[in-house]
Amino acid sequence: MNDLRIIFMGTPEFAVASLNILVKNNYDIVAVITAPDKPAGRGKKIQQSAIKKYALEHNLNILQPTNLKDPQFIDELKNLNADLQIVVAFRMLPEIVWNMPLMGTFNLHASLLPQYRGAAPINWAIINGEKETGVTTFFLDKEIDTGKIIASEKTEISNSENAGDLHDRLMNIGSQLVLETTHDIEKGKHKTIAQNEINIKHAPKLNKDNCRIEWGKNGINIYNLIRGLSPYPAAYTYLILPDQKELKLKIYQSRFESSNNNVKSGTIETDNKSYFKVKCCDGWIFLEEIQLESKKRMKTLDFLRGFKIEDKHIVK
Repeated sequence: MNDLRIIFMGTPEFAVASLNILVKNNYDIVAVITAPDKPAGRGKKIQQSAIKKYALEHNLNILQPTNLKDPQFIDELKNLNADLQIVVAFRMLPEIVWNMPLMGTFNLHASLLPQYRGAAPINWAIINGEKETGVTTFFLDKEIDTGKIIASEKTEISNSENAGDLHDRLMNIGSQLVLETTHDIEKGKHKTIAQNEINIKHAPKLNKDNCRIEWGKNGINIYNLIRGLSPYPAAYTYLILPDQKELKLKIYQSRFESSNNNVKSGTIETDNKSYFKVKCCDGWIFLEEIQLESKKRMKTLDFLRGFKIEDKHIVK
């Protein structure tokens, strides 16, 4: 067991790989801090975070504060006497928390900072058509994602990769960087560099407005939006039925084929057997995996076996 006393903070699956690599390398995790359990799904069953499930399996001390400024929680942190805090996919911390350990608190962010600060860096890198991204470790500071950079690791983004694929790769690349950063801090070998504030691209939260497809845009932009939001939360449009009823249509996989013609953007073409495509400003987006409102996610070929697209159907 290493002498370094570490508090680890995280919630989703993305954080598990980083916690696991620290445990496997015999670091002393004196506490794991994660989100409180909450009801989820149709049955509103109480769900534990991915980090909590891992911590329970490995008999780690778990704290689940609802208020990070609560005096009782702050006292618990002080009593743990941690040397270092590590944050991976957690909430914004108050200064009294991140400034507590002697060696500081560092965060793993899924981009090459200062680019793509914010809540959805993996998605926006793909949506914007970036050819590379990476992960960065940095010390927390008062403003979100602005602290001094400790280390980073680059990786290429393929033209066919979606957000789920990239998430899984960055999760593993990031865990290695967390281990290396922890080791360097422990040995006093780390160096830091201030973030450059010039020409920064941001990664804001995803919402119903920035996930909706605008068919008047060019095909590459739409294709990148679809893969940048797949599998979650998924790009969407509305299928307009002949009676004007609107059904939400999520699109998980597509391909773009350029074409010069005067067909109106949003026009549907299909043979109701083998293809289902929508016109954009410079070609066609072929829908390959979709989910119609109240239906299951499925390949388009399977969808067309059970749903007939009529001439009056459009998307918008």
